[in-house]
Amino acid sequence: MRAGSARASDGSGEAKRGVRAGSARASDGGRVAEYGSGTILAVALGLAVMICMAAAFMLAQAVAMGHRAASAADLAALAGADAARGLTTGDPCVVASETAARQGASLSACTVGEGGIVEIRTELDRGAVFGTATGRSRAGPPP
Repeated sequence: MRAGSARASDGSGEAKRGVRAGSARASDGGRVAEYGSGTILAVALGLAVMICMAAAFMLAQAVAMGHRAASAADLAALAGADAARGLTTGDPCVVASETAARQGASLSACTVGEGGIVEIRTELDRGAVFGTATGRSRAGPPP
């Protein structure tokens, strides 16, 4: 009789199940010690992906709000410059404030310089996750 055949016929049933002596199974037939670790790893990886996606969405929102504040500042500065040059009626800062309000922003600063140059700073009324979005613009007569 060969040495390997005696082990297969010892009646313990381990050879029939394919369990080797140095395997991860306990000798009493218990479960594998790593059972379920793949599920935990998949859940952790899924959570990490969701956290990264949420951060990316918040960053995209902050960028979009910044662009909206800058656009409101541009429009308000152009409207204020038109009023300063006499193309429209009214005070340049009041006209700029009304234009910014139509864009969902508020005027935080308005200065009218010599030559009809208007400098505007705006803040978006709706708050963003990363703070208040601000915009700055300057407009005046053509050169």
